[in-house]
Amino acid sequence: MVTINLDNLSIIGTSHISRESINEVRSFILNENPDIIALELDPLRFDALLNPEKKKISLSDIKVVGFKGYLFSIIGSLVQKKLGKIVGVDPGSEMVTAINLALKNKKELCLIDQDIRVTLKRLSQLITFKEKARLFFDLIRSPFVKRIEGIEISRFDLNKVPESEFISVVLKILRQRYPSFHKALIEERNNVIAKNLNRIKAQYSNKKILAVVGAGHLDGLISLLRSG
Repeated sequence: MVTINLDNLSIIGTSHISRESINEVRSFILNENPDIIALELDPLRFDALLNPEKKKISLSDIKVVGFKGYLFSIIGSLVQKKLGKIVGVDPGSEMVTAINLALKNKKELCLIDQDIRVTLKRLSQLITFKEKARLFFDLIRSPFVKRIEGIEISRFDLNKVPESEFISVVLKILRQRYPSFHKALIEERNNVIAKNLNRIKAQYSNKKILAVVGAGHLDGLISLLRSG
């Protein structure tokens, strides 16, 4: 289990389509009995998870998030659903597990992520023509790529949380080839999540807190939280 402990805060790094992550979240909540459960969600995504018939982002949101942000949202959602079908797990199932257990056991829920519309708007503002061209090229060649920075892609198991080495390599490539994506999707959100977690830690210093976040955020969050 990818779990980090900082004083009264425990953080689980998950994969949003991993059955392993569902089991880890369930096991931690049932065995450790946290008082507060903080989730890498905003109200819009929270509502969409509990009401699958609803869309997180609709056509009417284009004027807010920009066309490029809207398009990325659609593509990202389709990719997650495709990968989820491969492993038989709906995207975000580990979050739904945490929500259901929190409600069943009367735990307080905190949503700690940035509004998805702000994230998509920032991505729409930041992305460059060069990055769009790289993305188009990388999508075309992706079926033929067998290794990433010396790591065999075949080692990657969708049913499990990626190894820290693999995550580090992917984030390095994202930062180098797609700096706008890295800034909008990782860095800026890490700052928001860390700020919210520090606030919750201070507000509930005598409570046991669990945070459930995507594994790709884990190292950045730990660094921010430890630096205060």
